[in-house]
Amino acid sequence: MKFKLHYIVLFFGVVIHAQIEQNIQRVDSIRGHIINSEATDSVFIAKEYYKIGELYRKSLLSDTAYYYYQIAEKVFRTNNYRLETAQTLYGIAVCQRNNKDFTGSEVTSIESLTFLGELEESIEVNKYKAYNYNNLGAVFNELGQFEESVMYYNRSLELKKSLNGNFEGSIATTENNLGYTYKQFGKYELAKAQFEKILKNKELIDDYSSIHLLALGNYAHTLFLLKEFEQLPELYLKALKICDSTNQEYHSIIIHQHLAEYYSYKNQRDSALYYAYKAKDISEKYNNDDLLKSLLILSKIEEKDKAITFLKEYVKLNDSIQKTERAIRDKFARIRFDTQRVEQDNIRIARERMWLIVLSIGLAVGLLLVYIIITQRNKNKELKFIQQQQEANEEIYNLMLSQNESIEEARVMEKKRISQELHDGVLGRLFGTRLSLDSLNMATSIEAIKNRGQYIEALKTIEEDIRKVSHELNTDFVSGSGFIDILKTLVETQSLAYKLTCKLDYDEVINWDAVPNKKKIHMYRIVQETLHNIYKHANAKNVYISFKLKNNVICLTVKDDGSGFDVNKAKSGIGLKNMTSRINEIEGKINIESEPGKGTRVSLEVPIP
Repeated sequence: MKFKLHYIVLFFGVVIHAQIEQNIQRVDSIRGHIINSEATDSVFIAKEYYKIGELYRKSLLSDTAYYYYQIAEKVFRTNNYRLETAQTLYGIAVCQRNNKDFTGSEVTSIESLTFLGELEESIEVNKYKAYNYNNLGAVFNELGQFEESVMYYNRSLELKKSLNGNFEGSIATTENNLGYTYKQFGKYELAKAQFEKILKNKELIDDYSSIHLLALGNYAHTLFLLKEFEQLPELYLKALKICDSTNQEYHSIIIHQHLAEYYSYKNQRDSALYYAYKAKDISEKYNNDDLLKSLLILSKIEEKDKAITFLKEYVKLNDSIQKTERAIRDKFARIRFDTQRVEQDNIRIARERMWLIVLSIGLAVGLLLVYIIITQRNKNKELKFIQQQQEANEEIYNLMLSQNESIEEARVMEKKRISQELHDGVLGRLFGTRLSLDSLNMATSIEAIKNRGQYIEALKTIEEDIRKVSHELNTDFVSGSGFIDILKTLVETQSLAYKLTCKLDYDEVINWDAVPNKKKIHMYRIVQETLHNIYKHANAKNVYISFKLKNNVICLTVKDDGSGFDVNKAKSGIGLKNMTSRINEIEGKINIESEPGKGTRVSLEVPIP
């Protein structure tokens, strides 16, 4: 290959081929898995194809690399992976340039830049912009459009120098390419200055010896073109020495060719032939372009028949190369045609997707309307339920008022009974005893004394009766019994209806008269709802209900021995929602404990004033 190389061969030989084989086996394995599992992961496969393409490209097998690139590019493009598409297009553009499809390479690089221009700026995006500009610089150099080539190389350098990271080698490569273009353009002084700038960077010698070698060879050739022979052929020989010490035989081809040209110009024919044959022998191992130039040099240096023989070989090889390049370009053209067909299919698919989206939107609107109607109906049902709940609360409130009236009536009757007891019983007996004692007041007989003692005992009995009646008057025997009686009625009714054995336990110290009616109504409804849920879901036999007073907090507990449930997985039904709503209204707290097979415990805490 000519010494205008715009890229460095990073991997070559056994190692690179081992990596390629490993990636191919990996892709085949993944493809087999996907076929067997009837799954699709085309993007992942495309990334593996892209890696294989990269390895082939860097090993100078551009036509093979192109095959893997174009598979990856179709998948990336179809799935709208824009960065990956741009990266793959860059690889394709380099392959096209290597196979002298310069027009195709230009178009592909511009397409890659178009994709990159649509993305948000990042190191990766700007890096591949710089790579594409470098490739365009090389393309226009090959086409002889040197001004455009210089422009694109400068754009590439500007971007590379703005990137964060280690891009020193990449920058030096583009600077060498720019110097080579100046040399091709005939601007030898600019080329000389450019190569001197590169050679001043001593770090390249150790870190990027290939780039330093390229710059050194180009600098020596530029001096030859300027007819400045003071440092020649020493610079060429220094370059060869670097090739030998760093095992870069491939790069020595162009050095040998330039030495042959130099010695031919100096009329030192033996030295010229030595280096010309050396260049031919080495180039036969690598690239036809380098061999082609070596044959042309020999045809100019050798005499008569040998010169004619080398010229014929040159013409034959040149024809062969042109046919091969034409075949590759045709293959690339067919692949581009297939890609355009894929794009047309993508447009058709996009149209179908658009109609699908329109229909989907229409269906979504229809479903939304149905949802709104159903939601409105549910709201109406909920409002109706709330109304029914209010009516039930009013019923309970009226029941409590009725119960209070019954209690008041019982209280009046009890007072009347006690009054009659005092009037007819205690007072009558007291009056009779008083008369008897009056009759015995003046008597001193033993019989009188005995009778007086009996009447005193009778007075003691009357005293106990008065104390008893007084105690009964002092005890409000119906205090708080109204709400508890209603609860008892509820529990007895529900137990009979639901075939449950219910036990109601409560603290006598709870002053239900001091508890607001709203809280009593909600506690009543919660007990009712809980019993209903136990009947409906728990399949229980025994239920325990208790009301306890702790620190001005009424603690309501309802336990059953039913089937229980997983609290974390249970759905929140309307019953539970109603209970929660009631708890929130009376500023209470509710806790539900349950496990499958271990029954359920509902605990409620209601603060009271």
